[in-house]
Amino acid sequence: MLHKNLSVNEAGHLALAGMDTVELAKKYGTPLYLMDENRIRENCKIYIDAMRKYMGEGSRPIFASKACCFKRMYAIIAEMGMGTDIVSPGELYTANAAGFPMEEAFFHGNNKTDADIEYAMNVGIGHFIVDNQEELDAVNACALRRGLRQKILLRLTPGIDPHTQKKISTGKVDSKFGTAIETGQALELCKYALSLPGIELEGFHCHIGSQIFDYYPFRDAAEIMLRFIRTLLDACGHEIRTLNLGGGFGVRYVENDPVVDYEANIRGLAEEIRRICAELSIRQPDILMEPGRSIVADSGMTLYTVGSVKTITGYKSYVSVDGGMTDNIRYALYESDYTALLANRPKDPADFCATIAGRCCESGDIIQEDVMLPRPVRGDTLAVLVTGAYNYAMASNYNRIPRPPVVMIRDGDDYIAVRKESYEDLCRNDM
Repeated sequence: MLHKNLSVNEAGHLALAGMDTVELAKKYGTPLYLMDENRIRENCKIYIDAMRKYMGEGSRPIFASKACCFKRMYAIIAEMGMGTDIVSPGELYTANAAGFPMEEAFFHGNNKTDADIEYAMNVGIGHFIVDNQEELDAVNACALRRGLRQKILLRLTPGIDPHTQKKISTGKVDSKFGTAIETGQALELCKYALSLPGIELEGFHCHIGSQIFDYYPFRDAAEIMLRFIRTLLDACGHEIRTLNLGGGFGVRYVENDPVVDYEANIRGLAEEIRRICAELSIRQPDILMEPGRSIVADSGMTLYTVGSVKTITGYKSYVSVDGGMTDNIRYALYESDYTALLANRPKDPADFCATIAGRCCESGDIIQEDVMLPRPVRGDTLAVLVTGAYNYAMASNYNRIPRPPVVMIRDGDDYIAVRKESYEDLCRNDM
């Protein structure tokens, strides 16, 4: 099986964390998001332990909550002792509503409004990740009105191309995020930040992209960032205490994807950081990383019920399901690979090639093309694996379709973490 929390049980059904997915589909209906809470916690612990062991006590992971945001997720992350990376006031509200300690939250975003900044300070945000000078001025003004110095990290672009999918690459010089080091603008922004009385410049942040399978692109980014830390120290005498290298370690969606050893990657990256710091004669800053996908993706699965099977003679076959781009838009956006199988008969010969189509009135409503399955029939349960990241988080109500529930599995029990939307929910804000 693709991941160790997947198996086939005695009934011949696909199981997630030992639970029969066909029975869960009957219990809760489809479409259905399933998540393995124990797997989430295990992934958190890998990062926590490895970063503390190899990067020092002050180094730690910060959960990128854009990957999967609802109240129960924030509760799990808080219980694991991780911070969180927040990118919108809605995520901030959700974290606060879940009782997440706001001093452990880092507020990202390239266009925070004045209202966003006020709200974040009202709830006691720990750090702003400041993107640009206009935001820096706004944060400084808000802090001064409150008589405080706000801790910030400046988001800088190191000019790294990690050779990942273009739409999830974020560290190049011409990215919409951050301020470029290469152009000299980053140094000028740092000097300006140090002149502001309401700002405490604690560190830097960068993020180079997603679905990165080894540590070498992170090493390259770290070297650029650490050399810039040396430049700032020489130019202004200001020592940077924190370096946030962002997220981006990949996960296996299909058999062809490599197995990623997160601990080994963190160890290798830590060795390179120590070497570079020694070469530059600077104190190693506390290292933060922002795993999101690699915390939750392999905990998840989406279940559907097959509606129809249509073969266009001489062309292709379609298997249509009762979900689609409203619960998984990633194929429509990125042509993302997924593994799909029939949960009620996963061991049957996969000898039927088909495109999995959703129910939306949209030609692009495709979950996956050219998938090999046992020939499906109406009523089969179809499972799409590794959907814990950027599926529920990117779900929509297009075509006025309610979002599915999220059901968590823990220690052999299942519980609802997010209830299924009703048709009444769809009209709740209509006047």
